[in-house]
Amino acid sequence: MNLVRFFVLVFMMISVNNLYSQSKETQEVVAETSKLKKAVETKNESAEAESYYNIGETFFNDRNFSKSEEYFIKSKNIYEKLNDKQNLEKVIRKLAQSQENQNKLKSAQSNYQKASKIGYSKSKRSLNANDASRLSSPVPENKAEAIQSNIQISEKENNKQDLAASYSQMADVNIENKNIPQAEENLNTAYQISKEQAPQQALAINQKLTNFYVDNKDFDKAIKAKKSVLKENFVKENSQKKVEQIQELAEIYIKKNDPKEAIVLLKNAYDIALQKGHTLEAQKSVKKLDSLYNISENTDASVLLYRDFLGKLPDLVSKDRSLVDNKILEDTEQKISQLLQEKKLKDELIRKKNIFNYSLIGVLVLLTGLIIFIFRTLKKVQIKNKKIALQSLRREMNPHFIFNSLNSVNHFIATNNELEANQYLTKFSKLMRGVMENSSEDFIPFQQELDLLQNYLALEKTRFADKFDYEIEVDESLNTQNLKVPGMLIQPFLENAVWHGLRYRTDKGFLSLKFTKNNDLLKITIKDNGIGIEESKKQKTEHQKTREGRGMKNTLERIKLLNDLYKKNIICTVKDSENGVFVEVSMII
Repeated sequence: MNLVRFFVLVFMMISVNNLYSQSKETQEVVAETSKLKKAVETKNESAEAESYYNIGETFFNDRNFSKSEEYFIKSKNIYEKLNDKQNLEKVIRKLAQSQENQNKLKSAQSNYQKASKIGYSKSKRSLNANDASRLSSPVPENKAEAIQSNIQISEKENNKQDLAASYSQMADVNIENKNIPQAEENLNTAYQISKEQAPQQALAINQKLTNFYVDNKDFDKAIKAKKSVLKENFVKENSQKKVEQIQELAEIYIKKNDPKEAIVLLKNAYDIALQKGHTLEAQKSVKKLDSLYNISENTDASVLLYRDFLGKLPDLVSKDRSLVDNKILEDTEQKISQLLQEKKLKDELIRKKNIFNYSLIGVLVLLTGLIIFIFRTLKKVQIKNKKIALQSLRREMNPHFIFNSLNSVNHFIATNNELEANQYLTKFSKLMRGVMENSSEDFIPFQQELDLLQNYLALEKTRFADKFDYEIEVDESLNTQNLKVPGMLIQPFLENAVWHGLRYRTDKGFLSLKFTKNNDLLKITIKDNGIGIEESKKQKTEHQKTREGRGMKNTLERIKLLNDLYKKNIICTVKDSENGVFVEVSMII
């Protein structure tokens, strides 16, 4: 007989690939797998989580709790990532129910507590908290209180599945308290509630009820309960479920020690299985019949049964749908597994690519920062050097001015003109003090600059009294106290006008210095009626030309530095005019 069984199983496995029909549950899983693939491809994580949940619920309703747990966990992980509290609460509750049905009570209790803490709705918080309390409490009364609370919530929300489960749980508490009548009543109530909307749950509750009767040796009630379920439409319309229920009824008769009725029922189950193409159920009926025949030592009946089964096996397998479903489900799960693996690989590639990109960006940012730092440092060094150069240029007084001033003092003393010498020294000391006091500043108040220039021209007038007169005009719109200008920037041009133009005149000349304002522009004009630039060059020695060039060069360098550092846009123009030299200096104020 064992050899025959081996060939039966091999034949069944070979024939699976030739099958093509699908059950409702298989169709649902296949359909959701297609949605899942699309969700993964479009990176729609919410749709991906929903597909996992729907697949898990299909397995849950089919009482395949281990598979449902697997898919609920996948769904939960995504909803946690998305922080979708409403769906997260729903999937964690389902996960806890799957674990409870597998007797994983600690895990179930933990997940009920998690669901209650999410608290998307008050009723769901209470429902999950009650279930967590029911599993954690060792006291039957506390369990009953938690279950009764859930019954009220489920009735209010018309949740038939949870309501039936609660009555079934209450029956467990009744059994624990040895309250047999109440347990029977609650199981019957649970069955009546579930059979309308959840046939699989109803069958499980009916089986629990019949087991309850069998455990209490009340075989007649067990048989009555099983026969009543055979009359239900959801059993009569599902030949596989019908065969399974007939087989369970036969088991009750066997336990009742009524093998004859059991054999009749098993033959009936075998015939239906052959007719409808339920290979595994037919095999199960054959095995049970063989066991009963062996007990009664009816070997001939057993041999005839196996010969009949083997003879009808090809036709039976060709009709069988469950083998196809199992194969399709297996292939579908492999596709899901492959899909997840591909997603994982893609995510890993993206992660590595992102790491490379971020590293590259980081290096570029670092290099950019380093370049900016170096550039700013160099800029600061350049600015510092320019300021040092500007300070050096600013502190320089034309050496021949100081030398000539001292010679003038010497001349006044030599001619016993002590009064002139004292007056000259006083003016010279004031000028030198003003220059030294402002030597550390790039810009000084306009009034101070004006005082310095007036003092300087007064000195030169004292020295060359018969050579020139001068006049200074200041625009009344200029704010002489708040306006700041570069210190002693104009002095070299005045000195050139006196020393290289006016002093060579045979008669008395005139020097004009004007300050005018035009919007944000300050214009400084210097006019003299000296001998002019070209004629002055002819009358100078080579040594004088060298010194003059250096003085003007320093002034122009100073203007360039001021423009670079302070963006004053100082423009200097020096040219011969009809009578003498014309100088114009303009700057933004």
